[in-house]
Amino acid sequence: MEERVLAVEDLAIEFRREGSSTVPVRSVSFDIRANEKIALVGESGCGKSLTALALTRLSPVDRAKVSGSIYYRGRKLTKPEDFRKLRGGGIAYVFQDPGATLNPVMRVRDQMAESLRSLPRNRRLQRSLELLKRTGLPDPVRAAKAFPCELSGGQQQRVTLAMALASDPRLLVADEPTTALDVTTQKQVLDLIDELAAASGMAVLLITHNLGLVAGHMNRVNVMYAGTIVESGTVGDVLRQPHHPYTRGLLDAVPMLDTPREQTLRDIPGTVPSPDQWPAGCAFEPRCGRALEICSKQTPPLEINHTRTICCFNPEQ
Repeated sequence: MEERVLAVEDLAIEFRREGSSTVPVRSVSFDIRANEKIALVGESGCGKSLTALALTRLSPVDRAKVSGSIYYRGRKLTKPEDFRKLRGGGIAYVFQDPGATLNPVMRVRDQMAESLRSLPRNRRLQRSLELLKRTGLPDPVRAAKAFPCELSGGQQQRVTLAMALASDPRLLVADEPTTALDVTTQKQVLDLIDELAAASGMAVLLITHNLGLVAGHMNRVNVMYAGTIVESGTVGDVLRQPHHPYTRGLLDAVPMLDTPREQTLRDIPGTVPSPDQWPAGCAFEPRCGRALEICSKQTPPLEINHTRTICCFNPEQ
């Protein structure tokens, strides 16, 4: 069995301000093994990005009260320096807006040099070109000399991938890496992440709101709603037979190639409630067409069903 690169147990994030507190992430547990690609899926506001930032205590999570346990390669992280050492070398990030990630007034080569400070100065440019070539940029020399505004969105995302790979991370966290890209470029970026992961053996945590992007790229999927994971399992199991109504709603909202043009796309009514407005029972109950009376009073238990975790009082409905 592959080494477990990361394990998250009962993670909770609490923000306190002026005598009040909110808990946007609660009781989150999952793990990632070497050579494995898993997805964290859910709508905006479900706590996916905060969960990812908590792995290395990036801002704004560094100003929150974080409870639970995080293990990296079997070692529990406890001190601030533990998380600082992990950034870049152990866990690297690629975010959804490369235009905001890259400094607009610095050339690409200079920004990449900052992630290669462990190398002698005369080796940094050569290593930058190697990394840019590795991510499939057709003209690495031109890209290295360019300012970010001179590159397309897809090229900018390849640059951020190159920067993330500079320290040979064990885990790549890709937080909505295709959101601002067209469909063709989305596929290219996801295929590139697949290729880089296969070549290096690094694990991948993909954060997305689109279950359609998960098929064909990920091994396992965790569906997140209102700060907690409501269903998880292998991609094949979850996509073929979702048990939680929220997962079903996300799948129904994915447009299919054979959908008639005149058919209205389905959606999930309402929006994700803010953390200070979560219902007493199941957080999805106000939006759920399959809700039972008990759902408004009690949070459904997590039950193990073969290799899957399901969360619903009546999954057969």
